[in-house]
Amino acid sequence: MKPATYAVDPQPTGPPWRLWKEVGPDAAARQGVFAPVYSVSFGARNRIVIAPGDSRSMTLIPDKCEGYCRGVDGRTGPNLACEGCGRHVATRMDDCGMWQTVWLEPDAVVPRSSGLSAGPPPDWDDLERADHRVPPVEPDGSWCRRWEAAVGVALAHLVAVTEDRPVSLPVGPVAELLGHAVGRYLPAGPGARSLGLAGPGIHLPWPRPDVLLVPRHPLTGAPWRPPGDEEAVVPLDSGVWAYLAHPGETSPMPATGVLPEGVLRDDYALPPRPWHLLTPDHGAFDYTLVRLPAVRTHGLRRYRDAYRQAVSSASAG
Repeated sequence: MKPATYAVDPQPTGPPWRLWKEVGPDAAARQGVFAPVYSVSFGARNRIVIAPGDSRSMTLIPDKCEGYCRGVDGRTGPNLACEGCGRHVATRMDDCGMWQTVWLEPDAVVPRSSGLSAGPPPDWDDLERADHRVPPVEPDGSWCRRWEAAVGVALAHLVAVTEDRPVSLPVGPVAELLGHAVGRYLPAGPGARSLGLAGPGIHLPWPRPDVLLVPRHPLTGAPWRPPGDEEAVVPLDSGVWAYLAHPGETSPMPATGVLPEGVLRDDYALPPRPWHLLTPDHGAFDYTLVRLPAVRTHGLRRYRDAYRQAVSSASAG
């Protein structure tokens, strides 16, 4: 989370956890989980996540600071208490491999105005701003973790929408950056469904693709849709979508004419190049897929079983 921002998760998160075999598919579905998982959360809904640096007047609870590595993972529930009254109010998570977050318990906190004037809420227009775009590669050449997670989530939606059928990608940034990932998660072959990039500020492709890759609203998270259109869409993190839709200039220096494709200027620092092809975060992919009702269909149940077996084999190897 960026400083001074927060998000709300409407789904149950955190402990208590119950094993799938004890819960059963009907009770799990009421918790928003539609395919077998090891355990199902029966924690609070609408928990609020903030950046750790934005938390105030909280202290760690020493006997609730378990973790697998060099941090805490929140496995036993709230591990932060109010300094004033001692009530358990939040869970800090910062173990290895985790984004550092503080999750506030919805029944233990109440909103209070800071008295400071807030700027205008973000809207679709913000997606065209250069500073809204999230570059895919970090300065050290590694893929951006936000990209890995966002692509994992989007691929889960794409698998569900296409029902595990081949997909053809539009020429340009979408194919260049996502082609390897789509090839790993979906089959190749005839009868491919077409995917097109769509959203505010760009014209709908023609002929109309079967599925549209669209941004999530930067405030509400709702997917963009063409006016009056209810066709299939695959939602994507707005910052990642903005980079695909408006990648900007290759060089920050003014130049005359257009460089040949694939040629980079050499009078400034070259952009970072990744060490390997983009691989989506499989945890984000699976977490999203099991929470889509479409996964209950026979074809997608079979797909997920095969996918889990492939991941398990790769981990064992």
